[in-house]
Amino acid sequence: MNKRLFIQAALAVATAGALSAPAQDAIKVGVTAGPHAQIMEHVKQVAEKDGLKIQIVEFSDYVQPNAALSSGDLHANSYQHQPYLDAQIKDRGYKIVKVANTVNFPIGLYSKKVSKLQDLQQGAKFGIPNDPTNGGRVLLLLQEQGLIKLKPNADLKATPLDVVENPKKLRFVELDAAQLARSLDDLDASAINTNFAIAAGINPKKDSIALERADGPYVNILVTRTADKDQPWVPKLIKAYQSESTRAFIDKQFAGSVLIGF
Repeated sequence: MNKRLFIQAALAVATAGALSAPAQDAIKVGVTAGPHAQIMEHVKQVAEKDGLKIQIVEFSDYVQPNAALSSGDLHANSYQHQPYLDAQIKDRGYKIVKVANTVNFPIGLYSKKVSKLQDLQQGAKFGIPNDPTNGGRVLLLLQEQGLIKLKPNADLKATPLDVVENPKKLRFVELDAAQLARSLDDLDASAINTNFAIAAGINPKKDSIALERADGPYVNILVTRTADKDQPWVPKLIKAYQSESTRAFIDKQFAGSVLIGF
């Protein structure tokens, strides 16, 4: 009896282990809603031809995909650029790493009240992302456009506190990046990340009043846990994403609003 119970227990442990171990041909990839999700749907089709099955998990913010990846709820994610990843790793101690470049979303400035930044009134309310790097990224763009001046050592971590000259006395409204497109009616102008702009029906090439240069350090990336970066499914995922089929899909689907980063 004891021997039988031992065998049953051993079989149960083995079965549990097999269920909990991530199958190499079925991976969960986290994305933000909008273009990242649309692109990954195409990647999923390409990857399946190579024997890799992908389950896409959509998120509505920038924080949760890395938390889910770090905790093991995801195998990979695709939604962020390297400066944001670096900030997340520094702040939260995640053991996650870039494995490939994906696409570039030049951030845009938008307004329903003016057609030129220079036409903004004194004290205008200006929306910016409240997350690390993206807020600083917008402030650097505003400086490039001549609206503000930052401290000499200001970089991607710049905040409104680093603004030393603000002739129009812009009032910065810091919101979650996903909320900025929805809040545009309540603001005089706003920065909106391209993935969220497209998801809201905004065309960056046609609707922006200023657009970030495409040659910045903001190419988006595929990220995995550091422990998984050499798993056999990783090159299959990269191959599917960086395929000519995916490149053609991006060019056709987004008509130049999303740039190829690989």
